[in-house]
Formats: sequence, structure tokens, C-alpha cells
Amino acid sequence: MSQENTQTTEQVSSTDQEKHQTRMASKKAVVDARIAKATEERGVLILMRGNGKGKSSSALGTMARSAGHGMKCAVIQFIKGRRETGEYKFFKDHPLVDWHVMGHGFTWETQDKTQDIEAAKKAWALAEELLQDESYDMLVFDELSYMFKYKYLEVEPAVKALQNRPKHQNVIITGRTMATGLQEIADTISTIQDDKHAFRLGVKAQAGIEF
Repeated sequence: MSQENTQTTEQVSSTDQEKHQTRMASKKAVVDARIAKATEERGVLILMRGNGKGKSSSALGTMARSAGHGMKCAVIQFIKGRRETGEYKFFKDHPLVDWHVMGHGFTWETQDKTQDIEAAKKAWALAEELLQDESYDMLVFDELSYMFKYKYLEVEPAVKALQNRPKHQNVIITGRTMATGLQEIADTISTIQDDKHAFRLGVKAQAGIEF
């Protein structure tokens, strides 16, 4: 490369660097201003919804983060009735995590609506206890949203219990759809889309991925 070309390249790089620094300085100012305004300290209600894969995985990953900070956590699984899942095996003996797999799981496999409703009520009774217990920092109510969709539970008492929980307590609720009452009081709502799934390609559910 000639000396002339080298000088041109260096000049262009210098210009690009200056533009980059200007953009980043502007972005940093915006971010810093938002951080400065976020002064409230309290627990949050997070809803993980959508028909895509990863809602429970995200919730439990956040719970693992909480446990890593020494926070006491609890999980109630409102549908999944199996105890051989990888996450259950991993967390079941963790000193900071209480894991509750509620009964048979209320799925289409039970085909007994009366039994499903009773199981839902039993699971929610436990959830209410946890929502009143100040020793818990993080609660994950996995697939609770279906209990409102199927009308196994009323959403109004759940909204009230969530609003009256200890101020520091974080709660994550997962499920494909979310009742309007939950969305109205939520602090964070994330929607996971299903753009493509291996199951529809004929790939069998496997340990470590689906369970």
C-alpha cells in the first residue's frame, strides 16, 4: 500500500472514530439520565408470556440470579406435574430454593375438571402464603396464567394478593396468555414469539432442552 493510500485510510478511520465517539457520548447521556431517574427501590412483578419456547427458562434463570445473590426463592409449578425435569433436579436441594410441583399438573392428561380446579385452589392457597411471607425475595409462579384462562381461579383475588405482598418481593408469572388484571399491575411484560420449533420438524422432546 502506498504512503498516500495509508494516509487516506488513517484519515477515514480518524473521522469514523470521531463520529463513533459522538454517537456513543450521546447514547451514554440518554442512558445516564434514565438511570438517574430510576431511584425507587421495590420488588417487581414480571410477566413472561407468548407462544414461544423459553418463558419458564427465563423465569428460572432470573431466579438462579437471585439465589446467586443470597436471596430466598420459591417456585410453584401450576401445570407441570413431573419431578424429573432438569431444573427440578438442579434446584431441589438448593438451600435457598423451595420447589413445589403441585399434584398431577392440571393438563389435558387428567381430563378431570373438578380435580383440576381443586388442585388449582390448593396451589393458589400455597401461593398466597408465600406472598405474605417476608422471608421470600423471589417467587416464580410457573404457568399460573392458565388457571385464569381456564377459569379455575378468579383473577381479582390474585391481583389483590400480588399488590399486598411485601414491598421487596419480586414475582415472575409465566404462561402463554395473561389476564388483563395481571397486565395492569405488572412492572415488566415480555413476550416470547414462536418463529420456529424443532417439534414441528419432527424432533423428539429431549432432556436438557424441553425438560
